[in-house]
Amino acid sequence: MTRLAVLCVAGGLLVFPGSSLADVKLIRKADGGIVMFNNIGSGWKVGGKSPSDAFLLARRDAATAFDEAIRRHAEHNRVDPRLVKSVMLVESNFNPRALSPKGACGLMQLMPGTAKRYGIQNSWDPHENIRGGTAYLSDLLGMFDGDVVRTLAAYNAGEGAVQRYRGVPPYRETQEYVRRAMLVYGENGNVPLLSGGFRGTPVASTRRKPSEPVKLQRGAGVLLISNLGDVPSRRGPSPVLGRIAANR
Repeated sequence: MTRLAVLCVAGGLLVFPGSSLADVKLIRKADGGIVMFNNIGSGWKVGGKSPSDAFLLARRDAATAFDEAIRRHAEHNRVDPRLVKSVMLVESNFNPRALSPKGACGLMQLMPGTAKRYGIQNSWDPHENIRGGTAYLSDLLGMFDGDVVRTLAAYNAGEGAVQRYRGVPPYRETQEYVRRAMLVYGENGNVPLLSGGFRGTPVASTRRKPSEPVKLQRGAGVLLISNLGDVPSRRGPSPVLGRIAANR
């Protein structure tokens, strides 16, 4: 962990002195330095276990004190607010004091380098944290052409890893992270991989030829119905919409 990350951890403890000391862990590094953290960041637990899918789905639509900030920053950055809130739930369970062993801070678990990139002075401030996390999501969506799955993978593992593996990296943590986030975001994960409605290149619509008028031809006791221009010959292929009896 970098020196900046350690400072972020210490800062979190100072900003929120009311947090339970039982949540705080100390690790003494080989060089004698001490790293302090709690385990309520991306790897947060429920009763000592990883949250179940049912727990995540039940929490997905919970009202929070940050909903208006989510809406405002999401609108500014052209990101679906549901995606922002889904990431926030999976990252921190809506806990502004969340702190991971790697030094990720706050609601959207900003690493110190990411916070610095987006000009975030205080990752413990919920509004600053949401602003930075939403801006990062927006840039990732642009980088990956609106692909939500790759965006989530990059949010967890870094854009370099996603580019290197051309998709979700083969990291167990990242794969589970993406699965959870997609579950929360899209009810059983039913969200298109390309979601161009947010930022980046929109999904191209299928181009269709102008429709032709329907034509009918009577013959051999049937009516031949077609909207493909000239009515096809009975001897050739018959790409027709359907057939009905001529005496009906």
